[in-house]
Amino acid sequence: MILASLFLLSQSLVMPTASQQLKVLQVGKTPNGFNGPAYGWSSFGMSVHSPTFEMNESSIIQQCDVLSSTLGNNYPYCNLDAGWTGPTDNFGRIMYNKILNLPDLANHLHSRGLCLGVYVVPGALKADAKKTIYGTDVTIGQVCSGTEGLARCVFNYSRPEVQQWHNSVVAQFASWYVLKIRGDSHIYTCLLAVSRGVDLIKLDYVTPGSPPPPGKQSKLPANQSEAVIAYHKAIENSGRQMRLDISWQLDLSEPSFAIWNQNADSMRVDSDIINYQGSTLTTWKAIQRAIDNYRNWTIAALDLPFALNIYADLSSLAVGNNETLAGVNATQQQTIMTHGIASGSNLILDSDLTQLDGSLSHSLLLNASVLQLADFTARYPMQPRNPGTGGQDAKQLQAWIAGPSEDSRAVVVIANYGPDQGQGGFNTSLRGQQQVTVSWTDLGISGCWQVRNAWTDEIEGRMDTNISVLLGEGESVLLDLTYVGLSSRVGTCGFAVRAGKFMSRFLFQTPG
Repeated sequence: MILASLFLLSQSLVMPTASQQLKVLQVGKTPNGFNGPAYGWSSFGMSVHSPTFEMNESSIIQQCDVLSSTLGNNYPYCNLDAGWTGPTDNFGRIMYNKILNLPDLANHLHSRGLCLGVYVVPGALKADAKKTIYGTDVTIGQVCSGTEGLARCVFNYSRPEVQQWHNSVVAQFASWYVLKIRGDSHIYTCLLAVSRGVDLIKLDYVTPGSPPPPGKQSKLPANQSEAVIAYHKAIENSGRQMRLDISWQLDLSEPSFAIWNQNADSMRVDSDIINYQGSTLTTWKAIQRAIDNYRNWTIAALDLPFALNIYADLSSLAVGNNETLAGVNATQQQTIMTHGIASGSNLILDSDLTQLDGSLSHSLLLNASVLQLADFTARYPMQPRNPGTGGQDAKQLQAWIAGPSEDSRAVVVIANYGPDQGQGGFNTSLRGQQQVTVSWTDLGISGCWQVRNAWTDEIEGRMDTNISVLLGEGESVLLDLTYVGLSSRVGTCGFAVRAGKFMSRFLFQTPG
């Protein structure tokens, strides 16, 4: 049974105050049966930025072997973005190109405990109008007309042959090789003892959503949400468990959100954060925008009258390469990872895995103390709680809380995003280090909590009033909180505050 997404915990943990009362954001099992987001790698960043990268089997294997050899299968999804397809088959079904043999690639990945993802867009190719849909006597042209804007026609989803086309496409994805492997129940694996063919479908250019660049008009149909429903039904009919991830910057109105929530496993909250205008993979400006769009997603999710069964997707993230390649420094990359983990978002890397910065990538991508929080935030994604008010506005100095859970745990993020570079939503320009103070009232909690710094895995102390932390531009902290008990006026909660190097950085304040 799927639990309700929004609920109030007992009075001892969640408190009504002058700040906005806290509703706990919770995600249940997704429509395709997953209990967590996808972690892995996408070819998109390399396709855009690497002059030597080709969408062939050798290049993909070179990148994705790192997922198992260096990253220990913590990021198992090897996702092929645009560029993997070739001419369709005699039934108009999507096929791989001549230099990329997907059955062989699936075999290779699955033998290493990895998963295969592919990229598609709505519609069939207009050039395939005379091809007969597999299992029918109807041609594509009889049920698909007009233009979708990407050399594709727009399906008439009222025709049953349209669902049959989707069924045949996904069934073929599933048929691309079969190999038995030993698996486990970790939320980031393929979750199958028998893994075959494709494990994830990314459906791009979904509308309502997928907005055109500023000043441009969209050539996409106003509403392609039925494509999401059709692919979901096709996955169900295939008998295989596959993820369906939909993109991009999707409409958050209740009717649209209901469709996404009932059919997909994750939904993009932003456009691409890839840097199309320069030599680096991304920019801090784009990261600020993605975080603000995630904030908007949480606000919409908290207002839904139904249980939340879908994960956010902040877009592919440039983490693990040096600043020259990534476009963001080590501090900013840690903040990216902090938000990726705490939001319960898909965490798909856009990085060049063959050029990982050894110590940096290890500390960011393989930090066991941080990764173990992912199981918690997969169920309880973070939401904004403005320092000083507990509101949900965009702020340069921001706080977030995930949970608290019924077993008395919460995750808190405190951040200084630096001056707004034009898309952060907060429109302030505070320079340098800033002292950021967030109270229990702001967070909507009460009582005594033990605080652990997730990145250092150090217990910082017990506290019952607030946290004040000094943060530079682009810097954040990720805190794991465990409820200890009710506050004491004599301040016994605060006696356990740890002394040491962080005392000048963290100021844990208790009642006097």
